[in-house]
Amino acid sequence: MKHLEKIYDKILDEISLEERLNLWRGEGKTIVFSNGCFDILHRGHVEYLSKAADLGDKLIIGLNTDDSVKRLKGPSRPVNDEKARAILLSALEFVDAVVFFEEDTPYNLIRRIQPDVLVKGKDYKVEDIVGYDIVTAKGGKVETIELVDGFSTTKTIEKMRT
Repeated sequence: MKHLEKIYDKILDEISLEERLNLWRGEGKTIVFSNGCFDILHRGHVEYLSKAADLGDKLIIGLNTDDSVKRLKGPSRPVNDEKARAILLSALEFVDAVVFFEEDTPYNLIRRIQPDVLVKGKDYKVEDIVGYDIVTAKGGKVETIELVDGFSTTKTIEKMRT
C-alpha cells in the first residue's frame, strides 16, 4: 500500500470503524480515544497526541466536522476544512484512526467506541471530561495530558493577523 493510501485508510466511517474496533479488540489491543478540532495542526497537538498514543495500543481521534467547528469557534473557523484536518492527523504515525462527529461533543461517538482510555488536556478536570461516565462505568481510565505552553490554534491565528 502506498503512503497516501495508508493515510486515507485511517479515515473511517461508522462501518469501517466498527470493523476496525472488532479486529483490534480481537487482538486484545487497548483503545485510546481523544478528540478535538485540530484546526491548524501544531507542535502542541503533535506532542499531546503522541503522549495519548503512549497510553495504549491504538489511538482513535474524534474530529469535529466543519459545521461543528463553526458552532464552537465562530463563523471564521475552521481555517482548514475537515478533509484537510483528517489527512494531516492521519499522516501522524501514532494515529490509527480518525472519525468525524457532527455534534458539539463526542459523547455519542465515545459511547459507540467504548474506549479503554479517554484522553484530554490538563485544562480539563477529569470528572468534567465528556464521556467520563461511559469510560469509567466499564472500568476504563480517563487521563489528562499536560499541554505545551505557548502553542494553540488561536495563538497561531492571532500571530498571522498581526
